[in-house]
Amino acid sequence: MSDNVPVLIAGAGPVGMVSALLLARHGVPSVVLESQSERVAVGSRSICVQGDVLDILERIGLGAQVADAGVTWLRGRTYYREHQVLEITFPDQVDSAFPPFVNIPQSVVELMIEERVQAEPLITLRRGHEVIGVAQDADGVRVSTSMDRDFTGSHLIAADGPRSAVRRLLDLSFDGMSFDDKFLIADIRADLGFAAPERRFYFDPAWNPGRQVLLHPQPGGVWRIDWQVPADFDLAVEERTGGLDDRVRQITGEIPYEIVWMSVYRFHQRRVPTMVVGKVLLAGDSAHVMSPFGARGLNSGISDADNAVWKVVLDRTGQAGPGLLASYDAERGAAADENLRVTGETMRFLVPQTDADRERRSDVLTRSVDDPSARREIDSGRLAEPYFYIDSPLTTSNGDDGEFPRQPGVARPPVPGVLCPDARLSWGMRLRELVATRFVLLTHWCDWQPADRWESELIGQPVPLGEVEEDEVLVDALRLKPRSAVLVRPDGHIAAVLTEPPGGIGALVTDALRRATGWDDGGGGGAGPPTT
Repeated sequence: MSDNVPVLIAGAGPVGMVSALLLARHGVPSVVLESQSERVAVGSRSICVQGDVLDILERIGLGAQVADAGVTWLRGRTYYREHQVLEITFPDQVDSAFPPFVNIPQSVVELMIEERVQAEPLITLRRGHEVIGVAQDADGVRVSTSMDRDFTGSHLIAADGPRSAVRRLLDLSFDGMSFDDKFLIADIRADLGFAAPERRFYFDPAWNPGRQVLLHPQPGGVWRIDWQVPADFDLAVEERTGGLDDRVRQITGEIPYEIVWMSVYRFHQRRVPTMVVGKVLLAGDSAHVMSPFGARGLNSGISDADNAVWKVVLDRTGQAGPGLLASYDAERGAAADENLRVTGETMRFLVPQTDADRERRSDVLTRSVDDPSARREIDSGRLAEPYFYIDSPLTTSNGDDGEFPRQPGVARPPVPGVLCPDARLSWGMRLRELVATRFVLLTHWCDWQPADRWESELIGQPVPLGEVEEDEVLVDALRLKPRSAVLVRPDGHIAAVLTEPPGGIGALVTDALRRATGWDDGGGGGAGPPTT
């Protein structure tokens, strides 16, 4: 395929624009089609960007900029009525490129990303182009737009949001549920007098009985406040009668405040049956929507983009096997299922739908006042984290998957499928700066050279570890034994951990690379990769 053929992207939200910038890093052109004639970037919407997503953004030159503009809270307090029942703290990270997360309005992040897009010659942004038709064949995808224009490309990444036109045109269902209760979300600038930024979560406060209120710090002295409100809540009436001011004053007291932005949302839990249809890959809210508690929406969407792009790039060049594009659904579909499961459990606690759930919530919160063991059952949202592809067809398993800890919020061992630990390499670059455009082979006291041009193009030269003292941090984090190697994918996930046999490690690397690029059907079959 000609290098000039673009990848088409539907939607110029953060997921679509990050996809375009990641493609540009690979030298791949893209055309971004956006239905809106101009960007409307107001309000916080999503506010939390996790550390591993900052790593992805740094690959397009934005991670440090977003981190510097954001704010990180290291203490979270949870209250039940007038009682503080939980306090969590995050320790300072000693050897990490970024904090565990930063709070920053999505609107600000979008503007940063679009500035990069506008400066990138490989990206063409077409505003006012609503997608009205999608067709594809073995050669690529054709998209028709409301401006009476057709665009052709090798692939289409659909990132056109929860009302996705591409999803509708592909006749994909969007099954799930919606919650009756609404949430009033407001950005309020006020000096609340906290010594340091912290998150506060109130269950059943006297000023919002039977429901909850969440406070999150943002940059510039702005606080994101979420009130759970009844299904019949009317913001216009609340403003007219003074109820909104009363509601805000329960938090701010008599100090001055400014409402920067506000909106009323109803939360949903939905996903498509498949995230891949031929050469069309659905990402972000076009593929899945979930409640925001735990910050899994925007973070999972950018992770979708990171997963999709390297697979599209290899599929364009013929270096990918027939199973690589399909693996996008296997991996990111599983991640969506996990995020929906975790957020669904949170919403069962926050917005119970059955008598049994309501009784459990009341029991847990009541006991938590005096019983520390009950506090572990309080669920106000599990923070987003990278998904683990241990069950992926691309992963070379070590055979101990049954012992892998799958519950949210626990440390993952450095086994095939998980995000590779990050550390500074001996020459100064961090490992996650090295990935993104190719596979990386980390070797620990074993020798490897590419067997042919295909391996050379995908991996290049290995990165030896253990020859200098500075490598010990990464060697320890990976729990590497001598005469072993780790194959790391372009998205930073471990594809294989290999032990060198007497005949050398070359054949094992070839097999793992075949599997990681979709040439292996899991049973040793499938066509072979191109060789020279």
